[in-house]
Amino acid sequence: MVIKRNFFLLLMAVSVAFCGYAQKPSDEIAANPRLSAMALQAYPGPKQKALTPAPAGYKPFYISHYGRHGSRYLCDASDYSKPISTLQKAESVGALTPKGKEVLHKIQLMEQESHNRIGELTALGARQHKQIAWRMVKRFPEVFAGKAHIDARSTVVIRCILSMENELQQMLCLNPQLRVAHDASHHDMYYMNQSDPKIEKERQNAATRKALSDWTNQNINPTRLMRELFNDSLYSRQKVDERQLEKQLFNLAGALQSTELGKTMSLYDLFTADELSKLWEQDNMTWYILFGSCPLNGGVGPYSQRNLLSNIIHTADSVIALGENGATLRFGHDTMVVPLVCLLGINGYDMQVDDLGKLADSGWVSYRIVPMAANIQFVFYRRNVHDKDVLFKVLLNENEATLPLKAVSGPYYRWSDFRSHYLQKLSQYGN
Repeated sequence: MVIKRNFFLLLMAVSVAFCGYAQKPSDEIAANPRLSAMALQAYPGPKQKALTPAPAGYKPFYISHYGRHGSRYLCDASDYSKPISTLQKAESVGALTPKGKEVLHKIQLMEQESHNRIGELTALGARQHKQIAWRMVKRFPEVFAGKAHIDARSTVVIRCILSMENELQQMLCLNPQLRVAHDASHHDMYYMNQSDPKIEKERQNAATRKALSDWTNQNINPTRLMRELFNDSLYSRQKVDERQLEKQLFNLAGALQSTELGKTMSLYDLFTADELSKLWEQDNMTWYILFGSCPLNGGVGPYSQRNLLSNIIHTADSVIALGENGATLRFGHDTMVVPLVCLLGINGYDMQVDDLGKLADSGWVSYRIVPMAANIQFVFYRRNVHDKDVLFKVLLNENEATLPLKAVSGPYYRWSDFRSHYLQKLSQYGN
């Protein structure tokens, strides 16, 4: 009876966990509006506390990583100044409601906080990377033991450089013996932040533009929000780009959580749960079109990161051959993380969905991929330095993830299977 009872409790626990993960995005956003910010969402930290033990005899020796910079201010001063100007003009003619005046004041505070810091790392962003580094060392101490070599690279953008330095600083605090090399150079941008004009042109074609436009026209309606802000509906219709203002306020609401101001105020009370869900869904579709395996454009987006994947494979091969322990850390942007996840098919994100209106409920959920400080970690295992049967697992935002490969055990895969599969995939695409 005790065995049956324990088995029943285990099944219940698994069912609860599965249902929580399988919850519809609209329900998750209703419960936690911050999720709707997607790429502007502050890093939530890993949900998985206990990782799956490695097969018997295997120990971690190397981590290959690509991570996004941490929380930042918005990247364009007009992200603040344009909605402020719109609301100030309305205020000057007495067209703002008390709520509109409150919103204007909040955005002005946000603009002041971001003054001369546009696109820069916030204090929270720095803390996020210290915490990620701390967990990395604590979870995989063998990788960072003794005089392990850490090779860190960043794009040339200051928020990425500072994200890298915060992680390295934390690692050195935990082990001062580490041999650290760090760099941020245009020399590495061909794989750290690859630009591909051909793919950029192909992914936004007539079919994707029409599909997104049709969905937006049917689902995005800013009328209710405008009544909250303006006491004269004729003024808002004639003088305000209502849909643009709604999107600006939505982005500002998301950005607040990455700043110190976010501790004391919010803009999410402007929106209903359904409005937040629809605005997120619009963004989700846009990211799928740009970086996912979208059938409407031939699924070209993920291949924008073919140089990065090639670098990950060849660097790992070199480290394995040398037989040392250590880590390769790369710091860049969301526009690298998302297509890399899709190129690898992590957690099924290589899926193809023809009807964009069904994307959100299909499992392609952007806020599970790319919050601020999003990261992918390949953790390598072997039995000894002469072991050629190297295993690895992949973590997405520090949670164990799946790949479209045959697993050896749980989340563990053979490196030889991985490199064979993905080198063939890259060769099939060509240049």
